[in-house]
Amino acid sequence: MKWSLKLGRLWGVDVYLHYTFLVFLVLVGLDSRIQTGRWASALPGVSMFLGVFLCVLLHEYGHAMAARRYGVVTRDITLLPMGGVARLDRIPEAPLQQLVIAVSGPLVNVVIAAGLGLGLHLSDEMPGSLRELESAGFFQRLLLINAGLVAFNLLPAFPMDGGRVLRALLALWIDPVRATRISASVGRAMAILFIGAAFLASSPMLGMIGVFVWMEARGEAISMEMRAAIGDATVRRVMLRRFRVVAPEDPLSKVAGWLIEDSQAEFPVVSREGEIVGVVTRTELFEGLRQGGESIPVEKVVRRDAVVLDPGVGLETAMVRLEESGLPAALVVEEDRLVGMLTSENAAEFLAVQKALRRDRVPPVLDSRPRVAG
Repeated sequence: MKWSLKLGRLWGVDVYLHYTFLVFLVLVGLDSRIQTGRWASALPGVSMFLGVFLCVLLHEYGHAMAARRYGVVTRDITLLPMGGVARLDRIPEAPLQQLVIAVSGPLVNVVIAAGLGLGLHLSDEMPGSLRELESAGFFQRLLLINAGLVAFNLLPAFPMDGGRVLRALLALWIDPVRATRISASVGRAMAILFIGAAFLASSPMLGMIGVFVWMEARGEAISMEMRAAIGDATVRRVMLRRFRVVAPEDPLSKVAGWLIEDSQAEFPVVSREGEIVGVVTRTELFEGLRQGGESIPVEKVVRRDAVVLDPGVGLETAMVRLEESGLPAALVVEEDRLVGMLTSENAAEFLAVQKALRRDRVPPVLDSRPRVAG
């Protein structure tokens, strides 16, 4: 998100454009300019590029609208040079719901292609052959591209929708984690095929796709393992209950002493009246000591944008919020009272314990290691 430009909000979902998309758009224009010597020649290529990504955006909204039907919130949609990503706040547990969400994106492209085909047929502009279609005008080429998007997205490899379809179908009969492992292994096998084809055809683009598919397949497997380990755990189950609290007027020397004494790295800041002010992390502590010395008060370095969580919030949601904040710890508050603290470290330890326990319950299938609808 740090490298994305917000375009706006449509149908309740924020839409972002990754800056690499703009770079790629400029490269498309420059390529046309170099080949023809005229900037005007770049217009058809740039227009087609934008048309394709309008279709990609509608594809992602297909996922978002299907997810909304099942009460799943789409946090945002980001457009990238290689496609789009719709970030869902969770993955439905029911395999059939996962299946519907996965196929909804390609179905949008099917509808677009069918609409273009009908329009071209009624206007007697429908090409008679594939060769003729490839050299045709804007709408004819857009029809071909949408058909290609459907075929490409249904390949059984993450992060394509076909990988999620395969996972959902397998999950109808086997454990979701095993289903993800198998799907991820199929995805990695296809990534190897892409990379091999890239060498044979001297195509850097195929190689990039292969590397991307390999990384996403591995990431999807890790993400599912994490969700399975978390289960229905809440913040209350994982949070730290024993920790030191500092006041805004306390000197940094006090915090530094506690850091050395018991290795607590994050310190909630609470006033004498019980008001929760924020948190001081190791980073702010060291920066304050370098700039002002150990006598300056805590209130000079406190992070007032600390993440505040309810103890009943699901651990997966809490970890996402913590990651997005860039802070290593969140404050757990119940009825305006500080009752705990969730840190990245203790959340990771909880996951490690749960994964170790699951090894006896879920045997590994194939040797493989979010996220979102793509």
